[in-house]
Amino acid sequence: MPTLISHAVVGLALGPAFGRSALQARSLVLGIVCASVPDLDVIGFHFGVRYGDFWGHRGFTHSLLFAAAIATLVLPIASRKMVPGDRTLLWLYFFLATAGHGLLDAMTDGGLGVAFLSPFDETRYFLPWRPIPVSPLGFTRLFSPRGLAILGGEIFWIWLPAAFLAFCACAFRRFLRPPGNE
Repeated sequence: MPTLISHAVVGLALGPAFGRSALQARSLVLGIVCASVPDLDVIGFHFGVRYGDFWGHRGFTHSLLFAAAIATLVLPIASRKMVPGDRTLLWLYFFLATAGHGLLDAMTDGGLGVAFLSPFDETRYFLPWRPIPVSPLGFTRLFSPRGLAILGGEIFWIWLPAAFLAFCACAFRRFLRPPGNE
């Protein structure tokens, strides 16, 4: 799996693509939380849940249904006093931030794959292109020579494309802004 830092970077970078409501501090923080929450499934290891189980790592918490549920639960926290169109975009932002976690995990070179279609289908999937090495678990291991090398790869494969996406979204929004609305 990519590091928690890289998942958070993606959650943050998606914000500019979803308009003004997604760029509010509360929404961006919730987007980062959404992008990170699927990895709470690692708690299961301490309770005997095996990796390949329904509640195991990269199981149900990495599914599209889970992403939709998280987006639905988080939306009311972020969307007080919003018009319906903004709420729809904000829900989509939270959904993609959460679902993007599984997408990144499916691009790694290890593990059992991601159960995108859980609970309807427990098949675990990888993408055909898997350039991201699995990061070491644990804070001290992350800052080992191997962990730092993996983090450098994540900067190249995740952070730079995420920054480019955010830049393009900001530029596009600025281009669409009517003259005089600076």
